[in-house]
Amino acid sequence: MSLSRVQKLGIAARVAGRLSSRYAGQNRWLRAGLRGLKVTAASFRRVLGILWLEVTGFVFLTLAAIGGLAFTREYAKFEAGKAGSGRALLAVCFTLVFAWFGVTSFWRARRRD
Repeated sequence: MSLSRVQKLGIAARVAGRLSSRYAGQNRWLRAGLRGLKVTAASFRRVLGILWLEVTGFVFLTLAAIGGLAFTREYAKFEAGKAGSGRALLAVCFTLVFAWFGVTSFWRARRRD
């Protein structure tokens, strides 16, 4: 029977967890070190979550700006009588949706602070 790498890592993690919990009760330094690692990991997880929301918000706002440029181009074609209003309307909807996604992503990042 062959085990995959993920299964082997899971088994190793369980064994390490049992050993660390067994020896953590006996050694104050190990217990303090494990507690420090947990706190540090929680802090990094929170900061990386906020960073993720800010980066995705920036990407969405950039896409909204590109949609705004597309709207100006399509509106100019519409005014010149070379195109219908459908593409300009589509560009407006695209811009508004992605602007909303970008703004709410930044709002969520601020709430997590």
